[in-house]
Amino acid sequence: MPEARLDALTVHDFRNIAHAEIPFPREGIAVVGENGHGKTNLIEAIAYLRLMRSMRGARDRDLLRHGAAAFHISAECSGTDVHRITAAVDKAGRKKVTVDGGIPEKLTDALDSLPSVSFSPRDVDLIAGSPAERRRYLDITLALTSAPYLNALRHYRGALARRNAALRDAARGSRATAGSVAAWEPALAEHGAVLVSERRAWVRARADEFRSQCAAIGERAAATLAYSSGVVLAEQDDAASARAALTAQLERQRDHDLRRGITHAGPHRDDLVLDLDGHDLRTVGSAGQQRTAAIVLRMLESATHRDATGVTPVLLLDDPFAELDRRRTGRILGLLDEAGLGQCVLCVPRADEIPPQFTRLERWRVADGAFSRGGAGE
Repeated sequence: MPEARLDALTVHDFRNIAHAEIPFPREGIAVVGENGHGKTNLIEAIAYLRLMRSMRGARDRDLLRHGAAAFHISAECSGTDVHRITAAVDKAGRKKVTVDGGIPEKLTDALDSLPSVSFSPRDVDLIAGSPAERRRYLDITLALTSAPYLNALRHYRGALARRNAALRDAARGSRATAGSVAAWEPALAEHGAVLVSERRAWVRARADEFRSQCAAIGERAAATLAYSSGVVLAEQDDAASARAALTAQLERQRDHDLRRGITHAGPHRDDLVLDLDGHDLRTVGSAGQQRTAAIVLRMLESATHRDATGVTPVLLLDDPFAELDRRRTGRILGLLDEAGLGQCVLCVPRADEIPPQFTRLERWRVADGAFSRGGAGE
């Protein structure tokens, strides 16, 4: 299977990185450095070329190094149809992206230019955090592998923003009426049905894999993955049934929404539910169990990309095995190796934390945002 590869990366004024030029061998690199010196910022810069925004949810202007006028990221790539990507944002928030020298007609056309999947200790928020974290996970996983999902997501968010604006206007006693609120409901139902249908299909397709990988890592309790939706289907589970159910639900909720000034029905309120032996993993899971489940979700994200595109994404591993014992770490590495690791960028605080499977990676060090080849253990 083809593997996406990062061949060279240049970063200017991104977070604490004033300037970095890093050539990447085919297998990848291992970066060693104390926390707070720039390891995660390097991972974020690479991941930016997948999402064209921060993987950590930060505003573009907040990614600029203090006092800088703009940040700039450029990458030379291979293994996909894209060979050069650049992204720049100035302090006014103006963004410019190029793909192979051309400016995409829409920013969404540049998404996944450098396919990657990021693993980090922050992924525990996928399990312990709010439903919004898990919806974001689903949206990213599916939008980057399904053009219909991405199109539906863009239109759904636009219609939702306009319906909520009409609801707020109505609550303030302006000219907005129930009719102006209802005008956005057909679009919400049409595009929301696509989101619900594809999310449910993904969960059905990946639930067994989630359970088996958790067990392979060492989880003795039965791990389950399910989709919780307020869209209750009276007929078969397809987009047409979801559209009809969502249409009816929006109409039923309209008076309530008018009183509260916000849309309460739709896939923007749904959740990905993870259980252990029938109990919510958010409340019963230990730190290790939650980290295990989060890592499995990232592995499913990578598998979804491989299956949909035929390309293995770059793995961005930011101290990924923190809080895990060696046994679980070894089993996770075995599963990753079995799936096909592809190119890896591994970041750890100390050289002795590099697992044996990654000692082959070229060693780099980082200190105060400056990257240099070589270091302890070379």
